[in-house]
Amino acid sequence: MRLMLHRLATTARLMQTVAHPDDEDGGMLTLESRGRGASVLLMTLNRGEGGQNKVGSNLSDVLGVLRTLELLAADEYYGVEERFSRVADFGFSKSADETFTKWGGHDVALGDMVRVIRTFRPDVLVARFSGTERDGHGHHQASSILTKEAFRAAADPKRFPEQIAQGLEPWQAKKLYIGNVCGFGAMTCPDANWTVKLNTGEKSADLGGSYVQFAMQGLRHQLSQGAANWNVDPGDRFTFYKLVDSVEPARLDKDGHEKDFFDGIDTTLPGLARGIAESKVPKFGYELQQIAIRIAKATEDANRNDAAAAVIPLMGVAAAFKQLSVDVRAAGLGASAESDLIARLEEKSEQAEIAVDLALNVTLQATVISRVGPNGEPVEEAPKKEADATITVSPGQDFLVAVDFHNGSKDRLFIDGLRLEVPEGWATISDKTKRRAISPGKNERAVFRLRVPQNAAYTRPYWHRDDPETESVNHIDDEKYATLPFPPPVLRARVEYSLEDSNGKKEKSGIRATIVTVFVDEAGVQRARPLAVVPAYSVALEPGTQVISTHNGSSSEVAVGVASNPSREARGVLRLELPEGWRSEPAQFAVELKRRGEKKDFQFRVFPAGLQEGRAKVRAVLEAGGEKFSEGYTLVTREDLGSFYYYQPAVQHVSIVDVKAPHDLKIGYIMGAGDDIPTVLKQVGMDVTLIPPGKLASEQLSQYGTIVLGIRAYDTQKEVVTNNQRLLDFVAAGGTLVVQYNAGAGDFNGGHFTPYSAELSRARVSVEEAPVEILAPQDGVFHYPNEITSRDFDGWVQERGLYFMDKWDEHFKPLLSCHDPGEDAQKGGLLRAQYGKGTYIYTGYAFFRQLPAGVPGAVRLYVNLLSAGHEKQ
Repeated sequence: MRLMLHRLATTARLMQTVAHPDDEDGGMLTLESRGRGASVLLMTLNRGEGGQNKVGSNLSDVLGVLRTLELLAADEYYGVEERFSRVADFGFSKSADETFTKWGGHDVALGDMVRVIRTFRPDVLVARFSGTERDGHGHHQASSILTKEAFRAAADPKRFPEQIAQGLEPWQAKKLYIGNVCGFGAMTCPDANWTVKLNTGEKSADLGGSYVQFAMQGLRHQLSQGAANWNVDPGDRFTFYKLVDSVEPARLDKDGHEKDFFDGIDTTLPGLARGIAESKVPKFGYELQQIAIRIAKATEDANRNDAAAAVIPLMGVAAAFKQLSVDVRAAGLGASAESDLIARLEEKSEQAEIAVDLALNVTLQATVISRVGPNGEPVEEAPKKEADATITVSPGQDFLVAVDFHNGSKDRLFIDGLRLEVPEGWATISDKTKRRAISPGKNERAVFRLRVPQNAAYTRPYWHRDDPETESVNHIDDEKYATLPFPPPVLRARVEYSLEDSNGKKEKSGIRATIVTVFVDEAGVQRARPLAVVPAYSVALEPGTQVISTHNGSSSEVAVGVASNPSREARGVLRLELPEGWRSEPAQFAVELKRRGEKKDFQFRVFPAGLQEGRAKVRAVLEAGGEKFSEGYTLVTREDLGSFYYYQPAVQHVSIVDVKAPHDLKIGYIMGAGDDIPTVLKQVGMDVTLIPPGKLASEQLSQYGTIVLGIRAYDTQKEVVTNNQRLLDFVAAGGTLVVQYNAGAGDFNGGHFTPYSAELSRARVSVEEAPVEILAPQDGVFHYPNEITSRDFDGWVQERGLYFMDKWDEHFKPLLSCHDPGEDAQKGGLLRAQYGKGTYIYTGYAFFRQLPAGVPGAVRLYVNLLSAGHEKQ
């Protein structure tokens, strides 16, 4: 409650811009939001979908959904709103120029940033990065370059005029700051480099530690970034920013510094009246002063732990803000001034209502229930298991919602209205319409019956990419949600209530709640999840990619999973849509699902028409109830996160590759952070066995010809580190070991895992089209079982490679060389060494991206790497 009162007393608004999830200055955001009460918004340009996943195999757009959820969990700690642009993370970029090329120029992301500025109306705009090469990643540089442009562009009605036509007004933030002026984590900084120096290590009595420590608790939700064990020690921790543009006179001290971002900006409530003529809105300034006095009084009461005394003043504050909004609308101030004032007054009214709810200890729950009693009352039931609970509904489905309002105060309250807020077309029925009193400690319940209309919008991301491998800008399916993390919940309950003061005057407030389903998870923990609207059927085709060898791929298997969401029995027909001349056995399946949540799998064998190298698509389609269904949806969530649904077309991308694969070579694959390479190897006919890391100590390694360590195996699997000598002994005895990239260069080099000295670096080649030179053309890696030429490096996706070696013993032979434009040749991406009787190979080339994408040359080269040392066999 104290935080909300703190925020209620100021009009300060700050917006920070970053490139990816985990770029944000969480300590600064928390200090400004929770410590100083500012309304703070974080704009993250992309969702990190092109990054590495350090806790699983999900990559690309589904990783973007996961990272959005992780960032939202962190934002809860920072106390900030979140926005995104439509540009995607296409992988590491070394320059802003390359970034803008991939993002279709400046204006795609700039337009979204301008939209957010015009909507949020910040006083201060803060770029996390400097916009220079010092920022490293090209996305980082681009985010600051765009922020500098957006600072002025948002105020220019000629820039992005379509936004003005939609009703947005130009907005000029007052000050612009940039970050990374002294390097991240710097505790000292030359005076000339900074304007504002903030100590995020300052302790907060409300947070139980410092602001940056509290922020770090939020950041640790970003597990896919490897943040699980990140910590900050107690003590001072500084962050520095430099003022680079301003429309306000500078208020700098003799050293050119400010105490805070808002120095020189009036952020008091009475300051809203500045420039508003008394004749336009009579007593506007006076009313704002009176509101400020009431808030100060309520804050004093809260600080004395006397929340009850703050209730009536806060209810008056909410009502006063609402009345001022009415007065401003009637004043004819002009579109720009009016829209800004109304937005701020309405926000303050909502903040006051939240503070009232907290002070009164009132709660509202809107829960999906299974049944009601004879008089329509909810029947108390223990929460069901997740599989049995109604967590999703589909068009045509009926369901019940119990709305439970609890008066946790010591006062008698009156309910003036209780309703569901649902989209137009949803049928709702309830008999709770009369004003009624609720005694202290009592509940008021209402039951609603809803029916999902046939045209109901699904709960799904509002953005997508048709081809994530090649597209770096998302398509926006519904512009009204553009820049939001996800579409907001559309099913909510609202209660209007009132309280009579000692003079009999009725003060009003209200409270909202999202409709949720309460269930028990597999661990027996009770959880709640927002009710989602999904298609009646989910059709998922597995695997999503298929690599067929021209040498042994006369047919392939396609598995289609069909899940039913309606409660009624369902029947339909499942077919594959195939390229011309292809056929499947069987041609179709009859599908019969008898209960909600039932899932069945159907196996098709697909016979291609000819086996020439190329690409094709296979689509699964279910016809049921007069409709066609051809996409699947999966829940993306984790115990520490919220949840959302990821949709994927029921399409298999087929890559027919001219690759020879030795069928008698037994491969052992030890998974690291997770990748889909083993699936592709099996598809082209190789004998692959997954070796659990926990069994590495006891596994009979001699049964394998080649052992592969999955990506980041040393980083993520302690058993691989512990048993590294067993792996080297396997090589010495005549086996082949293929080691793929690891990100922890310091730990890898300190562990001395290679048979001869070599040093891992962070060097990478981010341009996937970068020319590749074969350094050792006579090496068998380029001849057995497939002939490798320069053409095999065409069509690669996202990047060439990452974490190359930069030093190595003479026993290692570099096999390939490539480099990004303007840089020196990188020769440490593929090294081969003879060790004892066997072969050791290190590769930083991004096969974990290329093989699932079906890149022909990468498939051939990877098969050759596994075959190295076995040519005579």
